[in-house]
Amino acid sequence: MEPSQGDTKTSSFSHFTVPVDSAGRATVFRPFSLQSPHSRAFHLAWLSLFSCFFSTFSIPPLIPVISSDLGLSASTVSAAGIASFAGSIFSRLAMGPLCDLIGPRTSSAILSLLTAPAILSAAFVNSPTSFILVRFFVGFSLANFVANQYWMSSMFSSNIVGLANGVSAGWANVGSGISQLLMPLLYSTLARFFPSSISWRVSFLLPAIFQVVTAVLVLLYGQDTPDGNQKTSKQKKIKNLEEEEEEDSDFFEILFDGLGNYRAWILALLYGYSFGVELTTDNMIAGYFYERFGVDLEAAGTIAATFAISNVASRPAGGMISDLLGKKFGMRGRLCGLWAVQSVAGLLCVLLGRVNSLWGSIAVMCVFSVFVQAASGLVFGVVPFVSTRSLGVVAGMTGSGGTIGAVVTQLLLFSGENVQKQRSISLMGLMTFVASLSVTLIYFPRWGGICCGPSSSSESDDFSEQLLVDDDEEDRVNSDSLRVVV
Repeated sequence: MEPSQGDTKTSSFSHFTVPVDSAGRATVFRPFSLQSPHSRAFHLAWLSLFSCFFSTFSIPPLIPVISSDLGLSASTVSAAGIASFAGSIFSRLAMGPLCDLIGPRTSSAILSLLTAPAILSAAFVNSPTSFILVRFFVGFSLANFVANQYWMSSMFSSNIVGLANGVSAGWANVGSGISQLLMPLLYSTLARFFPSSISWRVSFLLPAIFQVVTAVLVLLYGQDTPDGNQKTSKQKKIKNLEEEEEEDSDFFEILFDGLGNYRAWILALLYGYSFGVELTTDNMIAGYFYERFGVDLEAAGTIAATFAISNVASRPAGGMISDLLGKKFGMRGRLCGLWAVQSVAGLLCVLLGRVNSLWGSIAVMCVFSVFVQAASGLVFGVVPFVSTRSLGVVAGMTGSGGTIGAVVTQLLLFSGENVQKQRSISLMGLMTFVASLSVTLIYFPRWGGICCGPSSSSESDDFSEQLLVDDDEEDRVNSDSLRVVV
């Protein structure tokens, strides 16, 4: 069982062109519309994050050329891959509280503008150290994911938040695949007119400019919440509810509420071995096919792009499955779906490392991509239910878990001079399968978990149970404002 909100429009939201709940969040998802602030926020959020993924993964497909030009060793390339994920750990942790304070719109734009020079500086690297540093600072841009998910959770109601989160992040993640596809083609085109050492450097103008353009669009056309930007929204609340001023301004209370919620830590682990595995695969899959099966640079980039581009459907499918299971079976359905999909993803990853033919590996990789990306969507189908007050902190913790998982996996399995990638891929799948078992530990007293039903007591002091409810209704979570979906 889980809370559901009616499609009621209050007078202050009567101008919206979509049905909304009493907080102004859309209760329907229209991804091909631009009319409402909800749809505009959706398109700006995924496009901005798309540009960040494009930038971060614009480097890996050109590594064979860059390594040859700069004389980079395999250990340097591995260290740079780890650095790109390490950078986003800290930025994702900071992004959650920042969204709580200044809103996802401003947070997203600031991050994109600050990290655009980092990807541009890739054109000027001339040593292994500078290459590692560039990848580290470019990785900061992936924190835009936290702003993306926070923004969707602020704009869409509980009945479709899983789908909205899944489509927004899924379409954005395609940026890594498009980058794997376009960057080798751009380099090859430039190499017809310029020396190789110049061509790969000039290629990085494209992701830098793209990131700046999307940041400007977010600032010009986006808004944080259905009733305006963060500052305006808070001022409206203060006029109506004087008590909210104290509550919203207590940053440390919000921070510790999120950090003290054990469910957020488990979701971070699960995301570490769903999205973290996806990131690791994005980082090494082109090189894997290039080295193991002897395909050329463009073919390896195309294969890697296939893995990432499936995000356009697979991650949204995960969010949609989470919402459907939630409506039919409640929170237990969401959690069971997450466990099943992530477990299958782990087994497919094990199989990927054991297939010895080119076309067999490509086929297994494609099916694996669907399940591992859908698992990420299912994780964020649960995240909005953990805590309303600390949504940004919980989203930041979960998002950071993804990059921490990528760092740990890259460090343990894909670092060093003589890495057997096929063996490492299978071990990564085994780790994913084991990590998926932790979902059985998640329990909500009001809705239950995989192993147990809801608590017999209807009273709960845990703020995490006061989910997706209007701020002025949070003290009445046991009233008729929470309706149960069976």
